[in-house]
Amino acid sequence: MAEMMALTGLLERLDESDTGRKIRLRDIVEIFQFRGFGPLLVIPALIVLLPTGAVPGVPTLCGLFIAMVAMQLVLGKHHPWLPRRLSERGFSHAKLHQRLTRVRPWTRRFDRLLKPRLSVLVSGLAQRLVALLTVLLALAMIPLELFPFASAIPALAILLMGLGLTAEDGLLTLVGLLVVLVGAWVIWHWLL
Repeated sequence: MAEMMALTGLLERLDESDTGRKIRLRDIVEIFQFRGFGPLLVIPALIVLLPTGAVPGVPTLCGLFIAMVAMQLVLGKHHPWLPRRLSERGFSHAKLHQRLTRVRPWTRRFDRLLKPRLSVLVSGLAQRLVALLTVLLALAMIPLELFPFASAIPALAILLMGLGLTAEDGLLTLVGLLVVLVGAWVIWHWLL
């Protein structure tokens, strides 16, 4: 598998980007649009999973970004687009760099699991259905932000499905769907 399809490669490319002290959502789109929609789902989902996701507003911002990108995939668009107001929002490059340095050993281990398989789950109609589920999960992150780290459940599912799209790994997409089911069950029982 090419390094750019691996999670570590995606993160390193974002970290090495010369965007200044702040990484805007527009920068993420510009850096990764040549790789398709997968990385544009993976990066914000990972930001929510990292300790940066505990910062108020970050899950909502990332959820809106993910929903907009995934909806474009549902509609069959080939290149992502964001409104200017949302595209100018961002987060500290220095904080992101710190977090990425800590998770890099784990992402390298995870990269070994990625490989193209079950491609029927990451192409055609299945890809659009996964994108529609991703929109719903991203929008669910917004109210879940009110509960500490609850946004991490849909973010994990989005991360896995986005990596599945990026690496053409349908098995990883299936694992993401399993996380959706388990997460829905956990949240349902937690709220009752």
